[in-house]
Amino acid sequence: MSIIRMDTGARMSSIVIHQGTVYLCGQVAKDKLTDIRTQTKTMLEEVDTLLSQAGSSREHLLSCTIYLKDMADYDAMNEVWDAWVPKGHAPARACVEAAIAEPEYLVEISVVAALKA
Repeated sequence: MSIIRMDTGARMSSIVIHQGTVYLCGQVAKDKLTDIRTQTKTMLEEVDTLLSQAGSSREHLLSCTIYLKDMADYDAMNEVWDAWVPKGHAPARACVEAAIAEPEYLVEISVVAALKA
């Protein structure tokens, strides 16, 4: 069984692929000093980039865990999320309130997807 690791550093890999499954490291916004909608949008743009690099796409999402700094942002985050997820391809999902490593970040996501066939 081979394991492919991409963009690997001492602490983590951005992408790990094993047996047709793609695992992304936690993704955050490109600019941590923006509002929840902008942070969610740019975070999901990075997910798109990494999925493409791995040979997958948002149509192949299996599971996503979303971490919100404050659940008061749940509805605003979901406005962006709902527009991003392709109709008929919603993954299994959890959304929890959590302390994120840098306090300016309002949202982080962990993604598992299948490779494109």
